[in-house]
Amino acid sequence: MSKKKKKKRFTILKIFFGFIFILGLIYLYGAYIEPKNIKVHEYKITSEKISDNFEGFTIVHLSDIHYGRVFKQADLKKLVKRINSINPDIVVITGDLIDRDTKMTTSLSSNISKELNKIKANSGKYAITGNHDVKFDEWDNIISNGGFTNLNNNYDTIYNKGYESLLIAGVSSFKDKESIINKNQKTENYLNSFEKDGPIYNILLIHEPDYIDELENNKYDLILAGHSHAGQIRLPIVGALLKPDGATKYFEGYYKVGNSDLYISNGIGVANVNFRLFNSPSFNVYRLVKE
Repeated sequence: MSKKKKKKRFTILKIFFGFIFILGLIYLYGAYIEPKNIKVHEYKITSEKISDNFEGFTIVHLSDIHYGRVFKQADLKKLVKRINSINPDIVVITGDLIDRDTKMTTSLSSNISKELNKIKANSGKYAITGNHDVKFDEWDNIISNGGFTNLNNNYDTIYNKGYESLLIAGVSSFKDKESIINKNQKTENYLNSFEKDGPIYNILLIHEPDYIDELENNKYDLILAGHSHAGQIRLPIVGALLKPDGATKYFEGYYKVGNSDLYISNGIGVANVNFRLFNSPSFNVYRLVKE
């Protein structure tokens, strides 16, 4: 073999092994580093509806933890400490607390509740189911024992420093195919009962964000959702690669839908594949500010 051919062959081998090396680094980063790199996204939400009583009201939004896949007990302990350092007024979970492939035991259920119960919130903690949670009969007890209010197809009113209130409502996962109109009927009836002096600001928790388009009367100022993982794997220019059913239209972090501000969490865990790329896990913090 001539020196020229040998040199060419050596160059091709260098390129090949260099490519394999880079792929290996990308895999290691996406499988073991980025899924643990939890960030906090902070947003200021300004509205003329916010009064002095709710100025600076702080909401921590968790979603898609998928406990049992790559997110485990030690991770939950760290997350709880980070949440408590923020001193939130309310904490919400918009579904998929537990990954569907998790083997649930009494001990595991108790451990999750124990850590959730350590989360401190001045005015309440709320959760709804995601499409993975509905597999587990234990979800209700985990949430309840963790000090969270089950807000599936229900609502609550929150008072702060006075007689004015915020409304927070939730709908369960749409895995059961029931319409959002039916799921939201109890809340709709409550809101319709006021001619005046009702809640000054309305918040809706939903897991799969695409279903908000089916709301007949969207009375919500702020809608918080999850499910999309912002694509979980993202590439420059291309963007989100994995868009699950229920998050194919709305999958980025923010949309203005009618008069509603829709925020979608990137999620804390991973689903289906233990891999994130160019899309760090995160949770959101919102501070309500009067206009």
